[in-house]
Amino acid sequence: MAYATLQDLIDRFGRTELVQLTDRTNKPASTIDESVVARALTDAEASINGYVARRYQLPLSNVPEALTKKACDIARYYLHGKAADKDSQVYLAHKEAIDWLKSVAGGLVVIEAEGIAPAAAGGGVIRANPSGRVFTRQSLRDM
Repeated sequence: MAYATLQDLIDRFGRTELVQLTDRTNKPASTIDESVVARALTDAEASINGYVARRYQLPLSNVPEALTKKACDIARYYLHGKAADKDSQVYLAHKEAIDWLKSVAGGLVVIEAEGIAPAAAGGGVIRANPSGRVFTRQSLRDM
């Protein structure tokens, strides 16, 4: 299930920006290259899945609005590529999205999605074998 669509990107960032970022054939740029957008959205989804899968079963049955926003911010960053310097709004939004996803993976942020994965199986029962004592009054007397 896709976290965001082309229309989500248009609604958030405008058609003009997407035309400028994706139209690599027409001069001046005039159309949105949907294959470029699809690649960025797929890459964003893969990044998100890496974090979300730590806490939730994939695919999610419904996509929370917060996750759609983060997917759009990450895809926009991918569309900008190297042009997104560390002081730009695009870079900062991407960094905020990744930090938020880290919080989801760590359990600090809970998203509204069905299918919270059970806690990871870590073992079971701890067993101790109380064999003979290492130090006794008799063994310490000889020291």
